[in-house]
Amino acid sequence: MTNTPSIDIRRAKDRFHTQAGWLDSKHSFSFGGHYSPKNTHHGQLLVLNDDRVAGGTGFDTHPHRDMEIVTWVLDGELEHKDSQGNRGLIYPGLAQRMSAGRGISHSEKNWSATDEVHFIQMWVLPDTESINPGYQQLDINDQLDGGGLVPIASGQGHDAAISIQQRNAVLWGARLQPGERVHVPEAAFGHVFVAKGSVTLESKGTLATGDAARLAGNTAVGLVGGKGGAEVLIWTTGAMR
Repeated sequence: MTNTPSIDIRRAKDRFHTQAGWLDSKHSFSFGGHYSPKNTHHGQLLVLNDDRVAGGTGFDTHPHRDMEIVTWVLDGELEHKDSQGNRGLIYPGLAQRMSAGRGISHSEKNWSATDEVHFIQMWVLPDTESINPGYQQLDINDQLDGGGLVPIASGQGHDAAISIQQRNAVLWGARLQPGERVHVPEAAFGHVFVAKGSVTLESKGTLATGDAARLAGNTAVGLVGGKGGAEVLIWTTGAMR
């Protein structure tokens, strides 16, 4: 299969949007009642939800199967509980992964009774179906504060990263200072998401908070932190099987 080099810019205002009182969620791909046959995934990345959950609320216990689910908190704290007995409090800079495998149920609740929690949840397909469910979390604030791109979740054995059951996928993160430059790793598919602030995507211009760039065909591109800096999340993956 050929994969023609390309860069496709997706603006925050064009994302699917769910509002449910306690939940304000923006979806980069088809999700729930939002569906477009032309926007179901990019490479092996199926879901990137930008969620804001009101204090004292959250997602009640619900099931998942055969999915690698990575959660990244931007502001506030999110409590995770699952049917395997895992429990974690996720805060900014703490990488968290749940492997759904042959089946797991979990809940996600805002730890605060009053303050909103803001987080990004991302799903990628696993290498192998029906594995044992699993959970992992790791604080990588020190690595992020050191500058440059840091592997947050990897199926390729990177240091300082949580592991995922997908050998062709890596989630990279960076807290860019104004003017700081990083290079997006080349891959069959790349997905650049600006979680906070703004960046200049070389040859394409400015990406603001919530904007994304979908790269294909091992496209080589640099990112430069904007005037106020930025926090970015970058997936590099293979093709859908």
